[in-house]
Amino acid sequence: MSSTPRWLYVVLLAVGVFAPVLLPQIASQLAFLWIMVVFALAWDIMGGRMGYNSFGNILFFGIGCYALAVFQRDLNWGGYWVALPIGLVFAGILASLAAVFFGVGMLGLREKYFAVGTLGLGVAAGEIAASWDYIGAGGGLSTTLMPVAGNANVYWAYIAFATAVVTFFALKRLYVGRIGLALGAIRDDEDKAEAMGLPTTRVKTLAWAVSAFPLGVAGGIVGNMQGFIDPRDIAFAGPTYGTWMILMAILGGRGTLWGPVLGAFVFQITKELFWVYLAEWQRIALGVLIVAIVVFFPRGILGWARERWPQRFGVRVVETPA
Repeated sequence: MSSTPRWLYVVLLAVGVFAPVLLPQIASQLAFLWIMVVFALAWDIMGGRMGYNSFGNILFFGIGCYALAVFQRDLNWGGYWVALPIGLVFAGILASLAAVFFGVGMLGLREKYFAVGTLGLGVAAGEIAASWDYIGAGGGLSTTLMPVAGNANVYWAYIAFATAVVTFFALKRLYVGRIGLALGAIRDDEDKAEAMGLPTTRVKTLAWAVSAFPLGVAGGIVGNMQGFIDPRDIAFAGPTYGTWMILMAILGGRGTLWGPVLGAFVFQITKELFWVYLAEWQRIALGVLIVAIVVFFPRGILGWARERWPQRFGVRVVETPA
């Protein structure tokens, strides 16, 4: 595969570092842009690299929302700035543990059965949260506000950017190792991989736990940034966040490293433009966008680019002298 040009890293770094300061009025949108990148990268571990389409990854996001909020409310070790990073890690770990727990039963299912089963998990989690008084039940849960003067969204933009960077490079390293090869083997032919001695159930559980961790962290960030967690509209918002993470990975090119990043940028920018210029029609426009993604970009933008310009975006075979 052709190497990623350095200028692309420089541009993204410049956007992440300088944009919140230079454009504080859109700091909230910038924070959500990086959260969307995390969404797409995390979902693509299962849906792209391994071929398991999960419609319930919103479960881990919602667990992260409540985990950080409850951690800050009940423990709050060392004040806000100490409890925040510890709580974010706690949110990610709790989400990963949930993936391991549910993976024991869910990952025995395949194809459409796994997809429907995970969809049920997300819906059930929202109903349970809406009836659990400890986390506010249907009335929601207020989160601890960031104790800063001025625009707190600038800080959240940096935290979300750091989360996206760590997620990207962690997955980049993961995909070039044995785990990446195992994920590809399961996607290509799980029965054959299992017959050759690959512990497929263990690999699938590990992959789901890895994808759950950044989603849990993202949930903690969004819950705190919003200042309020609604069980159905924020924490376990399957029709919005749960659907968007799938669409972004498909739009950019599932099964690739840069595809989810590209899809997140295109989708988030388009969505914000719909909100600004289409007002009451923005939900209809989003629906049309979803249909367009599925119909015209089934292999994603990167897949389309590889077919059109294989010498630039495709796999290069380098001949070595004997």
